[in-house]
Amino acid sequence: MPHTDPHQWLESLDSPEAQAWVDAQNSKTHSLLDSDARFAPLQAEILAHLQDTRQIPFFSEHGAWLYNFHQDDAHPRGVYRRTALEAYRAGAQDWQIVLDIDALAAADEEDWFLDGVSHCTLVPARVQVFLTRGGQDATVCREYDLEAQDWVAHGFDFSEGKSHIAWRDVDSVFVCPGWKGAPLTRAGYPCEVWLVERAADGQHAWTQLFAAPKSAMMVAAWRYLDADGATLDMIEASDSFYSKTYHLIDATLATHALPLPAKAEIEGYLQGDLLVKLADDWAWQGERYAAGSLLAVALSALTPDPSPSGRGEKDAQLGRVQLLVAPAAKRSIDSVETTRASLVVNLIDNVKSRLLAFDKVAGLWCERALPVADSGVIEFADQPWDSDIICYSFSDFLMPTGLYRLNVATGEQEVLRAQPAAFDASAFIAEQRHARAGDGTAIPYFVVRGKDTVLDGNTPTLMYGYGGFEVSMLPYYIENFGPHWLEKGGAFVLACIRGGGEFGPAWHQAAQGPRRAVSFGDFIAVAEDLIAHGLTCPRRLGIEGGSNGGLLVGACMVRRPELFNAVVCEVPLLDMLRYTELLAGASWIDEYGDPDDAAERAALAAYSPYHHVQADADYPLALFTTSAKDDRVHPGHARKMVARLAELGHDALLLETAGGGHSGNAAQAQTAEELARVLVYLYRQLMD
Repeated sequence: MPHTDPHQWLESLDSPEAQAWVDAQNSKTHSLLDSDARFAPLQAEILAHLQDTRQIPFFSEHGAWLYNFHQDDAHPRGVYRRTALEAYRAGAQDWQIVLDIDALAAADEEDWFLDGVSHCTLVPARVQVFLTRGGQDATVCREYDLEAQDWVAHGFDFSEGKSHIAWRDVDSVFVCPGWKGAPLTRAGYPCEVWLVERAADGQHAWTQLFAAPKSAMMVAAWRYLDADGATLDMIEASDSFYSKTYHLIDATLATHALPLPAKAEIEGYLQGDLLVKLADDWAWQGERYAAGSLLAVALSALTPDPSPSGRGEKDAQLGRVQLLVAPAAKRSIDSVETTRASLVVNLIDNVKSRLLAFDKVAGLWCERALPVADSGVIEFADQPWDSDIICYSFSDFLMPTGLYRLNVATGEQEVLRAQPAAFDASAFIAEQRHARAGDGTAIPYFVVRGKDTVLDGNTPTLMYGYGGFEVSMLPYYIENFGPHWLEKGGAFVLACIRGGGEFGPAWHQAAQGPRRAVSFGDFIAVAEDLIAHGLTCPRRLGIEGGSNGGLLVGACMVRRPELFNAVVCEVPLLDMLRYTELLAGASWIDEYGDPDDAAERAALAAYSPYHHVQADADYPLALFTTSAKDDRVHPGHARKMVARLAELGHDALLLETAGGGHSGNAAQAQTAEELARVLVYLYRQLMD
C-alpha cells in the first residue's frame, strides 16, 4: 500500500491545475451522457414533474399562516410564501410571496440559495433567514420581518459559517459561532455558546455561556417552550458524533450538566419531563434501562431538589423515570413529536411505521393507539405551536405521498393533499425479502418490480443502500424511477443493511468503527440473493449510494467488481486514511474510527476504497458525482478515486457540479439534469 498520495493535489479547491483536470473530466462525462438521444427528453420530463403545481407544497404553520418554500421556472432559486389554512384545504393557489430569493441574489450579486427559515415561536413574523452560497453547508444569517417584508434594521445578522443560531425569545438568540476567526473544533464546527441580547442600535450584548475544547465535535443551544409557558434552555456539547453532555442554563445563565448517559438523545420536553432515547444501557437509581428504550425522565430526577426538606406528598412523582417504549428485535424509534398535551412516537416496526400517543394521567404517561395507516412509512411534517395537531406524510414505493392533518387529542384527521400518481402502479409489486449474511444474520431488503417479471436473471436492477449513522432506509414513493425505470422493465431494490437504524442501536453498532465492513458484506449478500433468485445477473445489476452510501458502493465495487455493471457513487467518502483531514471528516471518527490510532488505521486501511484499486481487476465503468460547493464531504474523495482508477488503466466518469453542495440545494433545472444523467448512465450500463 503506498505511503504517499500522488493525487493529493486534487484536494485543492483553489488550484487552477485541479480545476482544469475537473473541467476535462466533466467534459468527457457530458459528451458521453448529454449526447445520448434520451438525455434531453428525460431532463425535460423530470423538470416538468418537479414543477407540476399538483405536487404537495409542504409547509410549516405559524399563527394564521402556512409557510412554504417553492421553486418553479420563474423562480429557480425559490420564494418563501404563505397562505391561509382554508385556502390550502381548498387547493387554491392563493400564495403571498414574502421573500424572493432570486430577487435577493440579483440585488446582492451573490449566488444565494435558501438553506432554511427559523420563526420565533411567540412572534412568528420575526424570522432568521439562512442563506447559502451555491448550496454549501456554511450559511449567512439575517433577521427578517415577514409583515414588513424587509430586513430588520440592526437585527440579529451573523457572518458566513457553519454556525448554530436559535431563537431564545424575540429579543435574544443563542449563537454558536462558526465563522472565520471564531474558535472552532477540530471538525470545523462551533465550540462556544453565547447569548446575544438585542440592542436598538445594533450593539447587541454578548454573554458567553459555555466553551468546549477544540477536541470536541461541536456545540448547540436552544430553548424548549412548554404549552404552559414554562421554558427550558439547553446546551448540547458533543464530544464526538454519538457521545454528548446536556447542560441546563439557569436563570442566572449558569450551566449545569445533566447526569444522562453519554450516548443518549433528548427528543423533546413536555410537562416537566425530558424524552430521552438511549443508545447504550443506562443504570439509574437502582434500575437498568436497555439501549433502544425511550424514557420520560422527570427533570427533577436529574437536578438537585430545590426544597430544603426534600419532596412532599404532592411531589411524589419527582425523580420519576418511566419506560415508554422498550426495545424489540425488529423495532426502532424513528422520531418523537410533542403537542400541547401529548407526545407521539413514530415507531419503525419491521421497516414500516406505526404511531403511538401518550397522555399524562395522574403523573404517568399512558399509551394509546392512533387511527392511522400502518402499512407504509410515516414522516412528521409539521406541529403547529400550542396545538394538538400533527401533520404527517404517508407513502410507500407504489403509493403517492399523502399529507394528513391529525388531531392527536380527538383522533380526527383529514387528508390535506394527495400527490398525483407519477405512473400506473397497478402493474408493479413491492415485496420484502431477506438475504443471509456471512454470519447468518437475516438482512431485509425490498424489491419493486413488474408483476409479470420473468425470473430469468435478465432484469435490469438498481440496488440502493446507505448502512451508516443509524439512518434507516425506508420505503418511499419512487416518483421518478417509476416512469423512467420500472416502466422500462427495470427493478428497484432498497437494502436495509447493518450500520443503519432500521432495528435500533444494535443494528447500527454491528457495523460501526472497526466493524464497518459488515455493512459491505450485507450489501453484497443482498446482491447475491437477487442473482440466486433469478431476478438479475451481474451484467444487469447496478448499485447506487450517496455520502456514506458512496463509501458503501465504492467499497463493494473494489471488493467484488465482477458482481456489478454499474456504480453510481455520489458525494462519497473514499479515502478513509485522510478523511479526518478533509472538511468535516473529523466529526465522523465515532462512526468510522481514527486514522491516527494504529489499530483503527489498520481497520480503515483494510477497506479504504481509494487504496484498494488494483491494476489487474476488471471494474465496471463507474459514475462518481460531487459538488465544488460540498463543504461537508470533500470533492477530493471522488476526484482522487477517478484519478487513481485512470492511473491503473481503468476508465471512470466524474460529474462535479459547480453548486448544490452536499445535499443538492440547487435550482430544479440542475436537479433534473443530474437525475437525467444518472438515468442515461444506468440505461447504457444495464439496459442497452
